[in-house]
Amino acid sequence: MWALIIGLFGFTAQPVATDTLRPFNDTTNRVVTVNRILIIGNKNTRENIISRELDVKPGDTISIKRLAKLVEQDQRKIYNLRLFNTVEVRWLPISYQQVDILVDVNERWYTFPVPIFELSDRNFNEWWQNYNHDFRRVNYGLRLYQYNFRGRNETLRLTAQFGFTRRFELSYRIPYIDQKQKHGLIFDFSYSEPRNLAYFTDDHKLVFRSDRQRLRTSYISGISYTFRKSFYQTHTFQFQNQQNSISDSIAYYNPNYFGGGSKTQSFSTIRYLFNADHRDVFAYPLKGYQVTAMASKSGLGFGSVNLWEVSASYASYITLGHHFYVSNYTSAYASSPNNQPYYLYNALGYKRQLVKGYEVYIIEGPVFFLNKSTLRKKIFSRTWELDGLAIEQFRYFPLAIYLKSYLDMGYVDNYPYYESLNLNTRLSNRLLAGAGGGIDIVTAYDAVIRLEYTFTREKTQGFFLHMKKEF
Repeated sequence: MWALIIGLFGFTAQPVATDTLRPFNDTTNRVVTVNRILIIGNKNTRENIISRELDVKPGDTISIKRLAKLVEQDQRKIYNLRLFNTVEVRWLPISYQQVDILVDVNERWYTFPVPIFELSDRNFNEWWQNYNHDFRRVNYGLRLYQYNFRGRNETLRLTAQFGFTRRFELSYRIPYIDQKQKHGLIFDFSYSEPRNLAYFTDDHKLVFRSDRQRLRTSYISGISYTFRKSFYQTHTFQFQNQQNSISDSIAYYNPNYFGGGSKTQSFSTIRYLFNADHRDVFAYPLKGYQVTAMASKSGLGFGSVNLWEVSASYASYITLGHHFYVSNYTSAYASSPNNQPYYLYNALGYKRQLVKGYEVYIIEGPVFFLNKSTLRKKIFSRTWELDGLAIEQFRYFPLAIYLKSYLDMGYVDNYPYYESLNLNTRLSNRLLAGAGGGIDIVTAYDAVIRLEYTFTREKTQGFFLHMKKEF
């Protein structure tokens, strides 16, 4: 189907192998010495960004069997930089006892001025069902992504957004600021002034208020320090400052928005994050595992905010053979004290923290648990080279399709504030469960489209669309 569409535009689409790693046919398992590392195809990317990912170094003495394993691992690590369409790492014999390592990369396109025309809601399903697919709830503007800035894998993001929520953002990520490439910095700044604001939750659905005047003004600035000691583990230390204010009407309709009827809120947050990522392909993993952890403190001895938070997650991916794959994701969150203002409430219902089938709800609470299990079957996988396309970085077009079945379960402790008012109690303090089947479509530039039909424990069912990978 995709090849036919491409052909209609006059492109020549040639299928190519989806796995670029060449087999190792040497059965002697002799010991060799690595002579040189040769890197080609990196027109923009600096060589040290690529060589940082290599376990194999010039001068290493290693058996052929061990070399084959390391080369495969290094290929996947370079690909997971998300800078290249394809990566091929192989060894080239120059004598019986010496080899060169060749790294051949095909770079992606790195500059994306992306027009913003997106829903202001948490997901497509909430917009479609809860808000009657109202196009007035659409944000528009421009978002500029500059990936691989200066060829150093730096990321610059600028956002100018209007419509339902007016927002301006600047983010600059520098993964390495030292020669050993272990230390990095991230700078973030955002300003938002929505004229449509979710100020309360009723029956686990957000309640919005609209006004011609600004309903909330938020300034958020932060700096993060990252430490990547090994290939697979990253430590991040963040400091963030927030200054928020709301209109009289929001404080009137929800006095607990900032707590005690206050119209202003200022606080700082310190946060530690840990990520151990051993997945094969970050964009759509099928093998490996990932461990994450977070601890934060909001309110550093001044102001009215006092919030401790901890969370952890573990995701595992197993290849069963015959193109079958199973994955499991488990996460837990806890916060204290549990009498926070509404603005600091946390919930199941955002991003990864979602029980399928409950997309139109948020279930808020100071403690929650989530488990997601999925069985996949790959039914199609092919890659085309679009020879007639003028822009080289878009000539590589992969497409994979997976059938899947799944079971999600979650549990949320309700906030005491809601319990005292007998609000939002229908889905809290009980086991949530959603099961069903669907299709995942995986294609170029890490794009994932998920089509799912889910049945819930509450005996509801429905079709749900998502435009990002699940976990």
